[in-house]
Amino acid sequence: MKLKVKKIPLEAGKMIGVMNKSDAEYLGVKPMERIRIFSEKGEIVAIIDITEKFAKEGEILLSEDCFESMRLKEGAAVKVKPEERPESVKYIRKKLAGGYLSYEEVEKIIKDTVERKLSDIELASFLTALYIRGISMEEAEYLTKSMIKTGKTIKFNKKPVVDKHSIGGIPGDKTSLLVVPIVAVADLTMPKTSSRAITSPAGTADRMECIAPVEFEIEEIVRIVNKTNACLVWGGALDLAPADDIFIQIEFPLGIDPMLFPSILSKKKSVGSEYVVIDIPTGRGAKIKTVEEAEDLAEDFIELGRRLKMKIKCVSTFGDQPLGRAVGPALEAREALLALQGNGPNDLIDKATTLAGTLFRMIGKGNKELALKILKSGKAMKKFREIVKEQGGNANIKVKDIPVGEKKLDIKANTSGKVLWIYNHRIATIAKEAGAPKYKGAGIYLYKKMGDVVKKGDRLFTIFAEKSSKLRAAEKLIKKEFPMIIGKGYGEKMDLKKIPEDKKRNHIFILER
Repeated sequence: MKLKVKKIPLEAGKMIGVMNKSDAEYLGVKPMERIRIFSEKGEIVAIIDITEKFAKEGEILLSEDCFESMRLKEGAAVKVKPEERPESVKYIRKKLAGGYLSYEEVEKIIKDTVERKLSDIELASFLTALYIRGISMEEAEYLTKSMIKTGKTIKFNKKPVVDKHSIGGIPGDKTSLLVVPIVAVADLTMPKTSSRAITSPAGTADRMECIAPVEFEIEEIVRIVNKTNACLVWGGALDLAPADDIFIQIEFPLGIDPMLFPSILSKKKSVGSEYVVIDIPTGRGAKIKTVEEAEDLAEDFIELGRRLKMKIKCVSTFGDQPLGRAVGPALEAREALLALQGNGPNDLIDKATTLAGTLFRMIGKGNKELALKILKSGKAMKKFREIVKEQGGNANIKVKDIPVGEKKLDIKANTSGKVLWIYNHRIATIAKEAGAPKYKGAGIYLYKKMGDVVKKGDRLFTIFAEKSSKLRAAEKLIKKEFPMIIGKGYGEKMDLKKIPEDKKRNHIFILER
């Protein structure tokens, strides 16, 4: 069948076509099935949808991705025919039924994912199967290796290559901005490719972008790292383990993360990391609630790392409250600069030097004391400025040069006592309601943290926003979900919150890569 093409103004990140119902019936295809499209410039497989109104008979609407891939022109004629269901769907059904997948089966699923041959429903089914049925260590190994194989890799001449990663779960965790320059000063190679925020108020790339550009091609990253030993860049455009980026978009609305191990280690292995420290925030307000859970997680990370010929160390860190006092891209970038100058919050400095010290111990180069010495000497600040310069930023940037939202609201204590509890997810939600991370100047600055004495009328925190409407939305949310509990002492205030029977659960599941 020949049809004329018309562009849908939609960048879907996948091949999508819309056909008239009559043409679809003639071709024998149903919604969510596939068609193969042929033109003079090549051929693609697209997931099809059907309409009676928007596509005329003899016409097919294609997403911009299809037009770009086939270099089509509006009104061009293409040939279409039904396409068989990918073989990998059979393997997804196998996993749904509780079976274990071979390397060849996993590789086919990952290959079809990257080539956009699987629909969102099929991908969601695969991820749900992994979540419910579980992943064996062998399957985790197969997934990781297949994800690396189907993407690009970066090789650096200088060894050893090291990295750190946090599994996320607490707001304000800007440790990478300290760890990277500390480690680079010690003549280790640390190409830090990071994510933007997915469900949190700020990702590492969002924080760094307040100071310097973060989007580069692989050749530029190699240049920056060769010059400075390190970088702090966004990994989203590098095509490193691209299946992971596709999976994350499906995992997020489902609130599941079955690909945690392959997702993290495939990205690290793709940049040649040999030694990796994994930060596991642990506590009531984090993803991982107990040290025992953290130990179980660590065992799996270490075993998968061994199979990939990587040395992995895991550190369970305090996760009951936000790290530092700043939450939101610009506020966190400011706080990171202060910490590099030696004036940052103690918990941030302690965590950053602990993680950097762990990397030093892994390669027999020192410990936490060395990391602290490098930070206090000013060498880490000097190295950070070198990285900023090579990434196209202002090497002489000062804290005041990073703008924050002009709209702000002070939240004060209505009683005296101590801060007994801080709800991490509420802090994150309020910062997002204020506009973070889209508006980089939005966020929260905390004046009081757990254990601090509070007098009635003291400032607890300030909300920053770039838009008045966002500030009002955050203020409205605080009235419903206040993020702190203040009482006279631990154990004296036993009722933390009255829980209504009809309360709908709206838990934030932070996915960062």
